[in-house]
Amino acid sequence: MISPSTNRFKYIYGPVYSWRLGMSLGIDPLTPAGPPAGQAGKRKICNFDCPYCQLGRTAEFHTEREEFVPVEAVLAEIKALPPVKIDCYTFSGRGEPTLAKNLGEMIRAVRAATGGKIAVITNAGLIGRPDVREDLSLADWVLAKLDAADQASFQAVDVPAGGIEFPRIVEGIKDFKKGFKGKLALQVMFVEENKHCAPAIAGVAREIGADEVQVNTPLRPGAMAPLPPEELENILTLFRGLPAVSVYEAGRKTVEPLDERATILRHGNFRKQAKPVPGGRRR
Repeated sequence: MISPSTNRFKYIYGPVYSWRLGMSLGIDPLTPAGPPAGQAGKRKICNFDCPYCQLGRTAEFHTEREEFVPVEAVLAEIKALPPVKIDCYTFSGRGEPTLAKNLGEMIRAVRAATGGKIAVITNAGLIGRPDVREDLSLADWVLAKLDAADQASFQAVDVPAGGIEFPRIVEGIKDFKKGFKGKLALQVMFVEENKHCAPAIAGVAREIGADEVQVNTPLRPGAMAPLPPEELENILTLFRGLPAVSVYEAGRKTVEPLDERATILRHGNFRKQAKPVPGGRRR
């Protein structure tokens, strides 16, 4: 067992057990996990403000790609890892990883250093851009968000920055799928506010033709409660004929991370599981 340490790593976190990816070492291309100055260290760099996000609300939208973290800094931490089982190196973190304009360079560098599988978890808000699709194409797994069926439900559930249009996201995912040699999964997060959209979302998922559809509800503590298992099971039937799986069908394991604080800042409180409550929103 690995003993948790304090502030040992700034850009990597975990490993955590992912029901999708196995033992996943997180890589945050956006923010360090050092001691915060006031609340600055807790900031998210994101173009969405999803109410269910376990990391809290987005204080300030970011819509342009920038270099936030040097590739060399990530590689130095990868090389400092103690012996630990890792099935996948996953780019995620405190915000939207495709906002890092050096994401493609990071993916190449981590693959060269480790020879491991690479995953990117994205909200797909920028996937309409050719440069973003090019960077994502370097991964083995891309897990793209699809929480809505049209612009109105998209704005209600994911609360995007101005100028991000749902139809462009769908077309961008379709274009990406055509040339992607890896595995594309759609992540659909169902809460009280969008469960009525489930039939239409299933229709969009069929149009995209992803390799997997992950039917989720927020199991880590956050502002919105998960749907109960029986309700999510009913939703899952709408995806019949697609390679769909429910989060409740997956096993959960608790793994001691290398740095517990850094992991909670990016992944939420992995030691706790949220419980369904009437109405779907926490108080």
